[in-house]
Amino acid sequence: MLPDLSHLTPIVIFNFVIGALFVLCFLYQVVFFLVGIFYGEVKIPKAKRNHRYAFFIAAHNEEAVIANLIKSIKDQDYPSELIDIFVVADACTDDTARVAREAGAIVYERNDLARKGKSWVMDYGFDRILNEYPGKYEAFFIFDADNLLSRSYVSIMNDAFDQGYLALTSYRNSKNFGSSWISAAYATWFLREARFLNNARMICGTSCAVSGSGYLVSAKIIEGMHGWDFHTLTEDIQFSTFCAIHGVRIGYAPAEFYDEQPVDFSASWKQRMRWTKGFYQVFFTYGSHLVKSIAFFRRFAAYDLFMTIAPGNLLSLISVLVNLTFIIVGSLSHGFLATDRELAMCFGSLMMTLVSMYMTFFVAGLFTTVFERKHIHCTSRLRVFTNLFTFPLFMFTYIPITVAALFLKVDWVPTPHGVSVTLEQVMDGAK
Repeated sequence: MLPDLSHLTPIVIFNFVIGALFVLCFLYQVVFFLVGIFYGEVKIPKAKRNHRYAFFIAAHNEEAVIANLIKSIKDQDYPSELIDIFVVADACTDDTARVAREAGAIVYERNDLARKGKSWVMDYGFDRILNEYPGKYEAFFIFDADNLLSRSYVSIMNDAFDQGYLALTSYRNSKNFGSSWISAAYATWFLREARFLNNARMICGTSCAVSGSGYLVSAKIIEGMHGWDFHTLTEDIQFSTFCAIHGVRIGYAPAEFYDEQPVDFSASWKQRMRWTKGFYQVFFTYGSHLVKSIAFFRRFAAYDLFMTIAPGNLLSLISVLVNLTFIIVGSLSHGFLATDRELAMCFGSLMMTLVSMYMTFFVAGLFTTVFERKHIHCTSRLRVFTNLFTFPLFMFTYIPITVAALFLKVDWVPTPHGVSVTLEQVMDGAK
């Protein structure tokens, strides 16, 4: 007898295909998660020698925070004569340049209002450094003005750079976890990214991805570009994608730095709209190149980056909208377009999609909180606990952002920084 396939209606097949795509695309991240749990933190061999570095800091109206970053760089447990600090004060209307100079940085002032964005600031600054200090530096650290570095940051990164990597990323923590549920969610995401993505990638021997700030690029790459040649809204992920396509392995070192996160939803929305739009730009520019790198060169890193920049939230949105539309239209047809059984299955699929998404983010937040608790500097235990439940809600807001960024024009807008704290205050749990 032939099997009964009457239950395989188009909507059932659709839901099965969507589920299969999710498993196919993202199951490898479960493997990374398990690696992060059971293998712990990657061990980096000690460097055979100390290398010479330059710090590059793009700053726009950052007088409130720039001095604390420079101080944390100067306080490194690494030979100070091997470190120089460059700040590009970009179209500043405050005293960023003066404060940076007084703190001990070499400062360039830029006022190009036609080419806005961090990537153009990087291109300008690197071009000047290469011309004025030819061959002096072996690698460059890229940081944002609101960051702070742990004292051992450069030493740990030097250990990894000494292994021969042309690019490295590091452990991105938050200096204001306790400020709001928004900043707590951001911090959780970046802690998860460090332990369960980049750390796991490093252990597995595949390439990592740089994110925002707190990364190192070899002078060989900067010199080859004669500056910086990545100008989408997310120049960091564009650089990571370029490396994945061309087989340049980005390493990871557990060197910790601290980043200021947005506190209110409005600032968060604007920032993540820019990120998402930038991901689209990279996807449409490099998507075909990634596919070729996967197909012809069997580069797993290319597959990993393809999954990273592909608009995965659109699958969730499509699933929700299709099932919801089927339920509404089917109910109004009084059994003509859909049976009660089909409607029940659609409703169940809709609920399962939403619940599974929430539980996935809840579990990710829970394990991140448990395994990275020593890195969470927050005096409020209540904030840490409630974040377990609000973190998934924060991640849900990426769905409308994913849709809006697809259709709306998004310009580069600097994120204001006002959390002026020292490294000591962060370690004490400053809000």
